[in-house]
Amino acid sequence: MPQFSSTDITITCADGCSLVGTLVSPQQPIKGAVLMAPATGIKRQFYTRFIHFLAEQGYGVISFDNRGIGESLDGDVRDSDASLQCWGEQDMPAALSHLQTVFPNTSYHLVGHSAGGQLVGLMPNSNTLSSMYNIACSSGSLRNMKMPYFAKAHLFMNIFIPLSNFLSGHTKSPLLGMGEPLPKQAAEQWRQWCNGQGYIKTAFGRGVNTHFYDQLTVPGLWAYAVDDDIANAVNVADMISVYSKSPATTLALWPNEHGLREIGHMKFFSQKSQVLWPSVSQWFEKHSK
Repeated sequence: MPQFSSTDITITCADGCSLVGTLVSPQQPIKGAVLMAPATGIKRQFYTRFIHFLAEQGYGVISFDNRGIGESLDGDVRDSDASLQCWGEQDMPAALSHLQTVFPNTSYHLVGHSAGGQLVGLMPNSNTLSSMYNIACSSGSLRNMKMPYFAKAHLFMNIFIPLSNFLSGHTKSPLLGMGEPLPKQAAEQWRQWCNGQGYIKTAFGRGVNTHFYDQLTVPGLWAYAVDDDIANAVNVADMISVYSKSPATTLALWPNEHGLREIGHMKFFSQKSQVLWPSVSQWFEKHSK
């Protein structure tokens, strides 16, 4: 029998936008509460087994679909004005506030997968977190990728995204196995930021005028797989540098050391990779109040 309950919820953002999320509550006394922040264009169902694991360890968890993605898409994706920036400024703060309302008087943690960890510095309530565990989270800078993956990433970012946005009014990411269809503004910001250094740092003072990256003091563990072509060691360090005051611990994951054939950018959350998951709950236990 499951040692937790799970229900779908509605999260209301400060600007009135509604998001669909999933709330998982442990039956045992709660140890803390966790926000599962998704990667670009990835639906919350992708993380189901993982958040169930966290609930079994005694953590309340909320996962959610960003606006314009999955069940949080209202209408046609071509009409969505969602951006990476509003995911960090609106969606993630609202989800964290909802988590804090449901689970009061405990410690709060964030699991950031790729974009979910990149955007924490946009959240005005980010310093209410006790810790964050970022997975496959880096600047995603194209210039730090190696061939042949660099060619594939360049094709997607600088040819496919502009062409798809022009022809279809959005980015047809599923055609290349890159998650859900993306609203054009989200995809364009993704393209711009991955063509620079420091990801969102490229937009500081140029569209991103208020942020908390240089104020955030939340300790973070940055886990990356050595077979991840995107979040390689150089790009992880590049992203960590943007969080200038946040104590950072890095963890390089070698698939063969854990009996795995691959981890890459996405498979940390695979059922086959659940041998890796205890490191998350152990990190949270270390940083719980």
